[in-house]
Amino acid sequence: MNRHTFSSLLLITGSFILSSVSATAVEPTQPPNVVIIYGDDVGFGDVGAYGSELIPTPNIDQLAAEGLRFTDGHCAAATCTPSRFSLLTGVHGFRHGVSILPPNAPLSIPTDVLTLPKLFRQAGYTTGVVGKWHLGIGQQGVPTDWNGAVKPGPLEIGFDQMFLLPSTNDRVPCVYLDGHRVVNLDPADPLYVGGKQDVANKGNTQYPDGQTNREAMTYYQSSHGHNNSVINGIGRIGYQSGGKSALWNDETMADVFVEQARNYIAENKDKPFFLYFASQDIHVPRAPHPRFQGKTELGYRGDAMVQFDWSTGEIMKALEAHGLTENTIVIFSSDNGPVYDDGYDDGTTLKPRRGEVDHGHDGSGIYRGGKYQIYEGGTRVPFIVRWPARIQPGTSDALVNQIDFIASFADLLGVELQDDEALDSRNMLKAFLGDDSTGLPFMIEEAGRTERALRSGEWKYIAGAHQDGAKEQGRQAELYNLKSDPGERHNIIAQHPEKAESMAALLTELMNAKGVR
Repeated sequence: MNRHTFSSLLLITGSFILSSVSATAVEPTQPPNVVIIYGDDVGFGDVGAYGSELIPTPNIDQLAAEGLRFTDGHCAAATCTPSRFSLLTGVHGFRHGVSILPPNAPLSIPTDVLTLPKLFRQAGYTTGVVGKWHLGIGQQGVPTDWNGAVKPGPLEIGFDQMFLLPSTNDRVPCVYLDGHRVVNLDPADPLYVGGKQDVANKGNTQYPDGQTNREAMTYYQSSHGHNNSVINGIGRIGYQSGGKSALWNDETMADVFVEQARNYIAENKDKPFFLYFASQDIHVPRAPHPRFQGKTELGYRGDAMVQFDWSTGEIMKALEAHGLTENTIVIFSSDNGPVYDDGYDDGTTLKPRRGEVDHGHDGSGIYRGGKYQIYEGGTRVPFIVRWPARIQPGTSDALVNQIDFIASFADLLGVELQDDEALDSRNMLKAFLGDDSTGLPFMIEEAGRTERALRSGEWKYIAGAHQDGAKEQGRQAELYNLKSDPGERHNIIAQHPEKAESMAALLTELMNAKGVR
């Protein structure tokens, strides 16, 4: 790939011409910084700017008021790992068999493929990741050595700096990684992560007297498997023993991540940077800091959303403090739609797929479903892009997807994609900048290992069979017109068999292809 200088970009791509901004805007003298603020299980209706009335989100609302708020913005999948995989690689997770990863899973992103951070590095950026990872760390077939150099991971797929929780907050290991090393690990108390018997042979897997001590967060038996190691009084998926000095404090996690983001911005303020800030909020176990507890009437889920709003505001303040607001692209979004009771007794009442409204709040707004589901609520999420130097504030109905970041930023930065790179990523730069109100002509949605859907304009087709043609248990094909029925309440496949047939054929073709571009 060729890397162009910023001055060449102005001549070649024209992407930075400020023809549509106000007269007070100042033309940037270097490429824009890029910050992605990524929520976890944050639904379309969990943000005030998208209609939430029971969760105060003033900082995210300000970001929306100052940027472009997309009403039809999507993550690539209705669950965490495949969405993050697609965002960073520009490839659908199902093409690589990527699904929700267990604890201690190896790195799911091949180290020899193009990734979003590699793209930025080729354009002269420094790159950093802070927060939740959940894309695996370590080598396939080789047990990860948590007491040595923990790799391959983010540094091997293009990030220059990393500070994160390795998996997700309801899974072991419950420690932070800074670069290749576990933070605050005592060599005299080594950390082991693995199978139940192997870990039990190394020591106690229960840490009941940890730093978090709140009765409402006490673990209980659930089908989600939160019944293995107990860390800080909270049950987790998977087993670990040892490493007690390295355990995180759930209630201070947001503070730790925000401080790391502030430091990264301060250290790199004089050069173009890309920061991927992946919050643990509002994934279970929801353990907001005591200063956020009780800020809503929705239990700890609502309070954790208030905490995430605070984190967003602190990152915005850090950019402002260093004079970076004008020429920084800030993207706010989420990895999938909302979920309520997902394995912990935290004040929520509805289990997955059991309903839409919890305590009077619908986290997916007018859209059907949420996390784990193929309906719009599973992938239609808050999606805001702010770049004061270029983007006019407003609302866009363009169909856009996070999987298209690689191709779009490649255009912006003058980097040429090779034919075998980011095969599902399409150039949506004009839509992201507010110059195209239509966006994607079609888009695949995925949920779980087998459910697939196709969006094409106002139409949505949900497949009723696996890719190999085997009928999925309990699933018949469905067709919806989202213009007249945004909540996907009326399956009209019987009334439009030809439309369903043509969309089914296109979906099959796209799934069997190497990519969509």
